[in-house]
Amino acid sequence: MSFDHPAPFIDHTLLKPGTTAGQIRELCEEAVEYGFASVCIPPSFVALASELLYGSEVMVCTVVGFPLGYATTGSKVHETAEAVSLGASEIDMVINLGMALSGDLEGVAQEIRQVVEAAGAAQVKVIIECCYLPDALKEALTEAVAVSGAAFVKTSTGFGSGGATLDDVALMAAVAAGRIGVKAAGGIRDWAACRDYLAAGATRIGSSAGVAIVDEWRREAGL
Repeated sequence: MSFDHPAPFIDHTLLKPGTTAGQIRELCEEAVEYGFASVCIPPSFVALASELLYGSEVMVCTVVGFPLGYATTGSKVHETAEAVSLGASEIDMVINLGMALSGDLEGVAQEIRQVVEAAGAAQVKVIIECCYLPDALKEALTEAVAVSGAAFVKTSTGFGSGGATLDDVALMAAVAAGRIGVKAAGGIRDWAACRDYLAAGATRIGSSAGVAIVDEWRREAGL
C-alpha cells in the first residue's frame, strides 16, 4: 500500500502532564509546516491553538473524559461544548469503561450520542481503550460507535496498559466497514509502524512522533 504523504493522516499529539504554552506553540508551527491533520492537545490550550492555527488547514483536536473515561456524562457534555466554543473542531472522548465491561452498551451509546450532539459540527472520535477489552467487546463497541453519529472509533488513550495493535485496528476496521474512520494511537513512533497501521485499516494516526514519522517517510521516498 502506498501513500502520497502520511502527514494528512496524522494527529500531531501532545498530551503529557506539564505541557506548556511554549510547547503548544511549537506543536502548532510543526503542524502547519508538515501539514498534519490536527493538533491533539489538552483542553486548556484549545483557545491558544485555535488562535495560532487560524487560517490554516490544521484542525484543533482535544480530549474529553480523558484519560480514564469515568467522568459523568454531564461533565463530558460540558467539556465538549466548552471545547467547541473555544475553537475545537475534533473531540476525542473516552468511553465509560466500567459501563462497557458491565455489558451496558446502550448506556455507552447514549453517552456517545449526547457528546456528539454537544459537539455540533465538530467530529467526535470515541476511544474504547482496547487494552482492557476482549475482542467480542471491541467488536460490539465499534458497532455502537458506528451507529452513534461519531466520526471515528479510536484504539487507545496512550495512558492505558497498552496502545494500538495491528490486530485491533484490523478488527475495528472490519466492523466499521467504512461507515466511520478508525484512529490508531498509542506507541506509533516511526514510519514503518505508521505505514503498517494505515495498511491495516487505520484512517487516522495519533502520535507524538509525527515529525519523525514524516522525516523518515521523506528519506525513504528520496525527498
